[in-house]
Amino acid sequence: MNQRHTRLALLLPLAFANPLQAAEQLASLDTMVVTATRQPLRVNEVLSDISVIERSEIETAGHSSLEQILAAQPGIQLVTNGSWGANSLLLIRGTSAKHVLLLVDGMRVGSATSGEPTWSRLPVAQIERIEIIRGPASAMYGSDAIGGVIQVFTRHSDKPLHFSAEAGAGNYGMRSGSVHLSGRQAGWHYGATVSHETTDGFDSRPWTATANRDKDGFRNLASAARLGYTFAPGHEVTLSALYAEGRSRYDGSGATVDWVNQTRNGNASLVVKNRLAAAWNSTLTIGRSIDHSKILRNDVRNSEFNTEQKLYGWQNDLSGELGNFLIGFERNEQAIASTGNYARRNRHNDSVQLGWNRGFGAHRLQASVRHDDDSLFGDKTTGSLAYGYRLSSNWRASASVGTAFKAPTFNELYYPVTGTYVGNPAVKPESALNRELTLHYETGQHSVSATWYLNRVEDLIAWTRVGPLNMPTNIDSARLEGVTLTWQGKFGSFDVGSSYDWLDASDRNADRQLARRARHSATASIGQTLGQWDWRAEVQGSGKRYEYPTAGRVTLAGYALTNLYANYRLTPDWSLFARVNNLFDRDYVLADTYATPGRNAFVGIRYSPR
Repeated sequence: MNQRHTRLALLLPLAFANPLQAAEQLASLDTMVVTATRQPLRVNEVLSDISVIERSEIETAGHSSLEQILAAQPGIQLVTNGSWGANSLLLIRGTSAKHVLLLVDGMRVGSATSGEPTWSRLPVAQIERIEIIRGPASAMYGSDAIGGVIQVFTRHSDKPLHFSAEAGAGNYGMRSGSVHLSGRQAGWHYGATVSHETTDGFDSRPWTATANRDKDGFRNLASAARLGYTFAPGHEVTLSALYAEGRSRYDGSGATVDWVNQTRNGNASLVVKNRLAAAWNSTLTIGRSIDHSKILRNDVRNSEFNTEQKLYGWQNDLSGELGNFLIGFERNEQAIASTGNYARRNRHNDSVQLGWNRGFGAHRLQASVRHDDDSLFGDKTTGSLAYGYRLSSNWRASASVGTAFKAPTFNELYYPVTGTYVGNPAVKPESALNRELTLHYETGQHSVSATWYLNRVEDLIAWTRVGPLNMPTNIDSARLEGVTLTWQGKFGSFDVGSSYDWLDASDRNADRQLARRARHSATASIGQTLGQWDWRAEVQGSGKRYEYPTAGRVTLAGYALTNLYANYRLTPDWSLFARVNNLFDRDYVLADTYATPGRNAFVGIRYSPR
């Protein structure tokens, strides 16, 4: 172990856990997750680096957006180009924004042209649960999952009938409201949520002379619905849908130009589950998702990029003395429509997947292999293997190795000639090989973990100058090594937690740190329930990062933000809540030339029967 790793090991007693994970999970290690293996497993049986965020934790965290919630998680760094609703990039373990797969109720969502999800259009009010898998997961989900997988589950309830609502307002002209209805009775389960949020925003690029001097506001209207029926034990059909319309102003080129991005995002799926035999469960899925973006320049359409994805899947779960097996088949179809003249506008991917996991005594094994056949670039096979061992009732360790890939986007393959930019049909998929080791310690009141990983990503796609044009080529490679230390615990009535991440994300060709990746980042939190009061304080810190514009290297200074949240229960069903973000009004930058919000507060009222 070299010197820098020795220093990290010495930090283990000081490392604290995910600030959004409730302390009651420490005594509830039977929490079930599905994203890690696509089959229900208890958290302490999963051999992946995983975080689970429940609805109750989302409400008490006080964050106003999905990006803020995720940025508070270990191993995740956030880059935002301006005000609320602006383009946001989530970097897991130093990988790029295109290396994160976003699922909503099992459906892939995002743009097939840019290759990135639109995080800001998925309102917090619509979310019941979030599961985060850090590390390559292509052996489970195919393309895109080089950095990890984030799955969002829309809201539902197991109560006979549940109604909740909330509304509030804050500075920057922020206003939001939502209503939710759900229930389960007589074999039926249902849910519906409607939410609206709007803000006047702030000037995203106040230091840029060529940008428009105006406030960059944002508004988003979203609705979600779910309806299901259980015909008999083990036989169920569920229809779910989510739709959002958003509009955000942003600062592009032109000091007098008003730029607006209008978006429509949504997904719908039909899931049929059948217990075909005592040891055989079948799941059929048919779904569709859309990601539409229209750019307006002074209220006139400048460009438009629309993505439609269709999913057809059949998963078979088999259990027996030899363990739990998964046999899955999927077909994913992508189609784009754009103002640009793309040479190809359609692609499809057919895949077959085999998975297996088994525990025997103190040992646990998990394995998966997947073969993808893409109509544009051909075949790709990925796999993963993990081994876990319970050292004692409190200690457990695991080791894993896995491969992953990222298919080229339509922009990278067929972007029409625009100025000096053009796509490259010869570009190949990106690929990754990851190794990691994890050590866990758990008691009824405390949980500690340490994870080391080394991910080598080859054939990274970069836009480079080739003759008179800029086009994508497979010239880059990255070495991503890191350590994540987490601890969470309970001292009397106090819930405390924190995390520390050390990351060495280097461009192997240029021999430099990758842009916008901090080498050090950390979080810490403390919360308490006192009678009718709930309060929480958290600190998020990040070290310096770098940008690499044409002129050279720009240093983005490190920062530390303090956020507060409080809730007062007027009655068992009604409560007042307030949050203050960036309490000390720190100046910080997540992307060069783009501003971030100063101190901001939000106050609201919530109705939610217990």
